[in-house]
Amino acid sequence: MTDAEAGSLRFNVLGPLEGWADGARLRLGGLIQERVLGTLLLETGRVLPIGRLVESAWAEDPPATASHQVRKAVADLRRRIPAGGEVIVTDGPGYRVTLRQEQLDLTEFGMLVQAARAAEGEGRPAEAVEALRRALGLWRGPILSGAGGPVIEAAATSFEERRLAAAEHLFDLRLGLGEGGELVVDLRDFVQSHPLRETLRAQLMLALYRSGRQAEALEEYSRVRELLVEELGVDPGPGLTKVYEGILRESPELAAPAPPPAPVPVPAPAVSAPADAPCTLPYDLADFTGRERELRELLDCAGRDYARHSRIVALDGMGGSGKTSLAVHAAHSLAGDFPDGQLYIDLRGYTPGEQPVTPGGALDSLLRALGVPGERIPEDLAGRTALWRATITGRRLLLLLDNAADADGVRPLLPTAPGCLVLVTSRARLVDLDSAQWISVDVMSPEECAKLVAETLGEQRYAAEPEAAAELARLCGHLPLALRIATARLRNRPRWTLRYLADRLRDEARRLDELSSGQRSVAATLRLSYQALDQECRTAFRILALHPGGEIDVHAAAALLGTDPRDAEDILEILLDVHLLQQPEIGLYTFHDLVRSFAHSLRAAATEDDDEASVHRLLDYYLTATESACQVMFPGRRRIPTGTDEGPVPAPRFDGRGPAEHWFAREQGALLGMVGLSRRLGRDRHTVLLTRNLAFQLSARGQLEEFRSMGLEAVSAARRLGELPLLGVSLSNLGVACWKLGRFTEAVEIATEGRDVAERLGDLQTLAHSESTLGQLKSLLGNFPQALSHLEKSIAHERKLGASRAEAESLTLLSTLYEQWGRHEEAAAAARRAIVLCDELGRHENKVVALTDLAFAQACLGDDESAEVSLKQARTLCEENRDPGQVALAFALSAEVCHRLGRTEQAVEYGGRALHTVSANVSPLRRAKVENTVGRYLSRRGDHTTALGLHERAHEVASSLDFRIEVAYALSGMARAQAALGRTEEAAGHERSAEELFTAMGVPADRRR
Repeated sequence: MTDAEAGSLRFNVLGPLEGWADGARLRLGGLIQERVLGTLLLETGRVLPIGRLVESAWAEDPPATASHQVRKAVADLRRRIPAGGEVIVTDGPGYRVTLRQEQLDLTEFGMLVQAARAAEGEGRPAEAVEALRRALGLWRGPILSGAGGPVIEAAATSFEERRLAAAEHLFDLRLGLGEGGELVVDLRDFVQSHPLRETLRAQLMLALYRSGRQAEALEEYSRVRELLVEELGVDPGPGLTKVYEGILRESPELAAPAPPPAPVPVPAPAVSAPADAPCTLPYDLADFTGRERELRELLDCAGRDYARHSRIVALDGMGGSGKTSLAVHAAHSLAGDFPDGQLYIDLRGYTPGEQPVTPGGALDSLLRALGVPGERIPEDLAGRTALWRATITGRRLLLLLDNAADADGVRPLLPTAPGCLVLVTSRARLVDLDSAQWISVDVMSPEECAKLVAETLGEQRYAAEPEAAAELARLCGHLPLALRIATARLRNRPRWTLRYLADRLRDEARRLDELSSGQRSVAATLRLSYQALDQECRTAFRILALHPGGEIDVHAAAALLGTDPRDAEDILEILLDVHLLQQPEIGLYTFHDLVRSFAHSLRAAATEDDDEASVHRLLDYYLTATESACQVMFPGRRRIPTGTDEGPVPAPRFDGRGPAEHWFAREQGALLGMVGLSRRLGRDRHTVLLTRNLAFQLSARGQLEEFRSMGLEAVSAARRLGELPLLGVSLSNLGVACWKLGRFTEAVEIATEGRDVAERLGDLQTLAHSESTLGQLKSLLGNFPQALSHLEKSIAHERKLGASRAEAESLTLLSTLYEQWGRHEEAAAAARRAIVLCDELGRHENKVVALTDLAFAQACLGDDESAEVSLKQARTLCEENRDPGQVALAFALSAEVCHRLGRTEQAVEYGGRALHTVSANVSPLRRAKVENTVGRYLSRRGDHTTALGLHERAHEVASSLDFRIEVAYALSGMARAQAALGRTEEAAGHERSAEELFTAMGVPADRRR
């Protein structure tokens, strides 16, 4: 290689792999070439055997021809690189790269760091600063990001630590040169990325202090102290504490020295900002220790070629063995390989007193994390699964599914396209999870426990009592959770020796012989923190664990404890300080699984009365709180006496609908648990009223099976109470659940009973609602005369009550009925009346429905111009309408009407938008009608094949629901499309079937769509 060629050639590995020659970027080939060259560049000048390059390129299961393919890759790289034969040299059994130091950014980084050290040692700190600035400016991202593989990934982790060390050195030098406020922005960036790194935090505090921002500096200490206690159960180290104490004392040692003249800066290469991507991973433990074998095995499994297919790596082990910590640590190490996001979700498979997160609920959370709007998320599991897989196709995502109960809860969450990595943790090995690579996480070895004690307590304290440390680890069962709790206690008690704590632990184990191994060791360790509490806090700890949800706020805690929120918060904070509670966010507290199990073990016959009284107070509180939230969300809603006093714990005060909805969403798990508790305790009134208040939340989130199940429980409870008003309310909610699930026959029976109950009570409001529901159901089933009778009665009752909003809704149902029946003039009249009522009310959510109903009637009467006028108004309102099914229907009819008016471009646009919208969270009822409408438009346009597919899908959906009018229109559309495609025999059969249905429903041939 000539000097000219050498001078023009350069490789960059501090970020994505780059090769440059004469100012032009080299095309280096595919993934195998990149991994081979990247591995050689990481060890420039060293001979790497072919086996090492095979391991880097394929990780595991290399093909039989792997060695040959490596040689081919080297030959290809030599052709692509100028004078490549002199850059990649064959040397004995392998290859090595020969480059000058300035030809590789990695070696240049090392040279600059060494130069900085030398300049500092010779008393030239300004030159050291400049060298480090240039060194850090070489970084464009993680080492060889995008190349992947365990060999490269391990190097990336090591070099990232070198980058952070260089950054800390640079900030230290700049502080030594008298800088302060000018460092704050850069330091905040690093602290945000590495919040548990104490050196960076101390430097930020010092920079803030020197710029006159003492309060902010102290606030930084408080923030990191809370974080360390929350995440790791430890206090800040001596270095950070010394800076904090110096700031409190305004120590002269912290004052900035007089800065020397600023050197002329050397411009550093521009660093491109990474693209935004969601990351919901928990914090990685800064003092993560041990688990080298498991981590290496995990990274090896994960490092396989997920560019060709997604990988699943699953960790199993007992509770408290550190599965989650290991998975989170590995996920952070691998994050650079997955630029499109890293998502975490706790499936709560083994959370005491809680039901596991359903696949549908997990998919809802994951889709929202990726930015999918709630209104686009389907209600059914199949729809959510399909949307999830479609959304992540083409993305490189890392997914951490923590605390899984079984394979059925995991399968719907798995990606089907390549490019993703899924990490799963579970206490039991999920043997039915096909294609998963399993790693069992056992207790830590004695050597690993010794390292953990030294890391958390400090080498000096460990070295003073190594035998006691080993005994402490043994008594903790070598479980990471137990050992961390014990060492955290020692950190908070600096006068305690390790031997003293070991003796205490030994005493407790003798008193808890039944907890001598496994989880029992965790319980024995937890008892150390418990025994240090006073009696009031011990009682509170046991009672708080009775809460059925994942998170407890101060109001719920106050209800359980029978005190006021302020006193409850004081107790919660005490328990948080001793790590018996965790705090996921301000104002919320939660138990770790094993801590909750320990608290439950404290219950006994002697505590039974107190425990039951606490649960009854919590039931009363949640009933009061849900009533308060519902009054804000549904002003004017009829109040039903709860039979409880508000008591000492007031319900939260909600400033508007938004906060009330947020509270309901956060408390949903707890509320479901409270309904179950009320049933088991025989509190039937609470069962009925809590179900009534929770019904809207389950309906809105698409949890329809849970909605129906709770509705059945509420109806049974109301029957036991013998209170007809409560039975009427419960039947009403159950009827809605059955209707939304497409269980029309069951819904008719329920609504009929609800109507009969309302008649016996003389309850005109419930009677009107029941008649309206029956009218809608009979209409869907094709019983038009009966449907008309019910709707006319409903409208009459609503007018008598002055319930204009309910009347408008019933009028739209009446208009739809008339349109299906072929009575288009009457359909138009009902729709116009509904529009007038919507305008008078000033509420437009139902006006889109009424305008679309009017347009259907006008179109069926042949007045397409008027229909388009109505549809134009409807499309304008669609922008603020959250019902995608109604929006899709408006655009579907717009396509048909515009096509008949000769506006073909608009018709194509509207038809496409209708089909796009209907693919989101749309009820099957709407989907069938939209697909029939668009199919009819496409047939008129001549696209009979697509039209046939839409009609067939509509027929499948409508038939499964017994939605008879849309079954008939689907059959008619199929016949029309098949006839145009020359399939005359099939067409004739479908036409006969359609005609039979139309005739049975009394729809005249000349009055059909």
